[in-house]
Amino acid sequence: MKSFFLTKRLFLLLAALIAGLVVAFFWPVLLAPMQVALGLLFLLTLLDVALLYLPGANGAGQVFGRRVLGEKLANGSDNDVAIYLENHYRFPIQTETIDEIPHQFQRRDVLFQVSLAAGETQAIHYRLRPVKRGEYQFGAVHVYVASPLGLVRRRFRFSQNQTVPVYPSFLQMRQYELLAIHNRLTDVGVKRIRRVGHSMEFEQVRPYVPGDDPRAINWKATARRAGTGGTDALVVNHFQDERAQQVYCLIDKGRVMRMPFEGLSLLDYAINATLVVSNIALLKHDKAGLFTFSNRPGALLPADRRSGHLLKLLEVLYRQKTKYLETDFELLYATVRSKIRQRSLLILFTNFETLNGLHRQLPYLRRLAKDHLLLVVFFENTELQQFLNSPAETTEEVYNQTIAEQFAHEKRQIVLELQRYGIHALLTAPQHLTANTINRYLEFKARGLI
Repeated sequence: MKSFFLTKRLFLLLAALIAGLVVAFFWPVLLAPMQVALGLLFLLTLLDVALLYLPGANGAGQVFGRRVLGEKLANGSDNDVAIYLENHYRFPIQTETIDEIPHQFQRRDVLFQVSLAAGETQAIHYRLRPVKRGEYQFGAVHVYVASPLGLVRRRFRFSQNQTVPVYPSFLQMRQYELLAIHNRLTDVGVKRIRRVGHSMEFEQVRPYVPGDDPRAINWKATARRAGTGGTDALVVNHFQDERAQQVYCLIDKGRVMRMPFEGLSLLDYAINATLVVSNIALLKHDKAGLFTFSNRPGALLPADRRSGHLLKLLEVLYRQKTKYLETDFELLYATVRSKIRQRSLLILFTNFETLNGLHRQLPYLRRLAKDHLLLVVFFENTELQQFLNSPAETTEEVYNQTIAEQFAHEKRQIVLELQRYGIHALLTAPQHLTANTINRYLEFKARGLI
């Protein structure tokens, strides 16, 4: 009986019959028709129950359903979920499907109404966007079925107790990877970087074609080729990007990375960007490494580019947890100095709100920049920018905008202060973090800085 439910249609009909019986108390001529109608409703209800509990066609179950989703979900991305329904009854049915999604999503709209003809199969598609890493527990898919009579409903339960982990956004990583392979990174904001000079490794000489840089002509090889009577005498040097450079992403897990943006913390934005940038570095034949830190050392994954290294990065990033305590930059410097001996590109994901906050950590950043190419990535306060862009109509709003402008100006001053000491800085909105970081990495490679 736990799967048996009465419908609103049945209650409305009962209410109408009760009202008719009340009226029949004053007009007895209506009593017999009302009694006949009540008996007919009772028989139709029994027939409806029998229809819903009869075996399906060919002895199969009456309705089949299942939830289909990936083995893991991508944090901060829209993940596709599908529910497949099959009608094995010999008549059309009306279904109402409720999916018990994890409580972390805080959604109450995962309810779908679908009509299925006899023997028909349909798929219901929707998307979920998690904003925290970890394990998510899915409950059952509840399918409430009604026959054409629609007096009662029968509940079916499928795909119960499914646990799915939420990883850093591998969907975003695959998107950038595919665009990089097809040379379409400009579609997501990655700029085409013009190379400066020949800061690349020599690969081979080849015949000159119109459009080649005249500075790349190899005059000695051209002379030898002309001396042997060869045609197309001009040859040019062909270069390739320098390879096997070390690229480390340093992720601050302190309290400054707790600020949320569109439900996702700055820390998780940094983790997602790290996965994408590391994959791009591997595609460029560089080595990707990782170090996370807070008030104590976190995970350290030495730079490498062997097969399976990206999966190690993904697993390490998935397991990162923090209490958002005060960050120890002296610890960061000591660890980098002892563990990273080769000159590397260090991409430090952190956040500074004031110049005083920067000055406390500046000595350690300057020491890092002496031995490595350091890029400090920190975040714009986008809500502050929206507030600044709105018109001020009262004295209080003018005062508040003045204070907000001081905070925004201080962010820009932090960039200038870092550049003053030869430290590269990137101030970016969270939603543009990945593309802007890739732009800087490609710029460094084009300029031969790494």
